[in-house]
Amino acid sequence: MKLFFGLVVLALSIAFTSTAASAQDKTIVDIAVGSSAHTTLVAAVTAAGLVETLQGTGPFTVFAPVNSAFDKLPAGTVATLLKPENKATLTKILTYHVVAGNINSKAVLKAIKKGKGKAVLTTVSGGTITAMKVGKNVVITDEKGGKSMVTAVDLKGSNGVIHVIDTVLMPN
Repeated sequence: MKLFFGLVVLALSIAFTSTAASAQDKTIVDIAVGSSAHTTLVAAVTAAGLVETLQGTGPFTVFAPVNSAFDKLPAGTVATLLKPENKATLTKILTYHVVAGNINSKAVLKAIKKGKGKAVLTTVSGGTITAMKVGKNVVITDEKGGKSMVTAVDLKGSNGVIHVIDTVLMPN
């Protein structure tokens, strides 16, 4: 009986280790592609031609809006942005959600504390977003004053980290 339990524990350990290792082999794009909550984001990244860039070595920190975040935009906005003639605008919006570096949730909270309640992060598009702690939540404010709550943190990939947000951030 002890041998049986020992084999079960060993099998579970091997399964867990291989699953953890394979998750670390995935890029941030692979993680988003595997998420049913990020199909709109994946379509937008593809339309903007950013897949190859975001599969690069990075590291990148991505504040990734869920599908319902895109649904909050005015009717027709997503369809319009996905058109080839709007690729530059779409690229600017998407790269506004990316910060260079591998900034996990601990680093974000540390920066907020160091900044006396807020951390200003420069995005790949050249704009800024501001992270603040509101109660137990971290809220990201864009340059237009829009607010997005971080709903999941530290989805780690081989080339960075994803933090899930509930609203699309908009640059100036």
